[in-house]
Amino acid sequence: LVEMLEASEPDLVAYTKQIKDVEHACDELTHRITTKLNKSFITPFDREDIYTLSVALDDICDYIDAGARAVRMYDIKTITEYAKQLARVIEKLATELNSAVLLLKSPNGINAHFVEVHRLENEADDIYFRAIGELFKSSTDPIEIIKWKEVYEILEYATDRCESVANIIESIVLKHN
Repeated sequence: LVEMLEASEPDLVAYTKQIKDVEHACDELTHRITTKLNKSFITPFDREDIYTLSVALDDICDYIDAGARAVRMYDIKTITEYAKQLARVIEKLATELNSAVLLLKSPNGINAHFVEVHRLENEADDIYFRAIGELFKSSTDPIEIIKWKEVYEILEYATDRCESVANIIESIVLKHN
């Protein structure tokens, strides 16, 4: 998503296909996790927590896919700095969540990742509100306003879901330590 939004003349078809392939892989992984949960007698964490975490992580992929598809669907050629900033924040959030998930079994130092996720989500909120404010202040084309409002909302939903995932991970850690 970051590469797509920061490229000067992106091949939207190629980027959205690549993102869709990742989204399908996330769907398949979520399905495999659910199947294994239904067959396993013993799990490292509560079944419900594992299921909730896998679905929430898949939701993030869904929002990233939806953001990329919206850019392609609306044939947006010039990407705003706000959209680029939101994509970069999503990328940083994904890195923090990955680090937190890797620490689930031995959660020493995991709180730093939670703090950073919450900080990044607040940063995304600020970017989103500035983007919407600027959109309504400076744009006179109602179609462009509708397009960009939707893209910003989708990207902001992805950041919200990242924060939800951090909360789920934190809940798992609290239950098991």
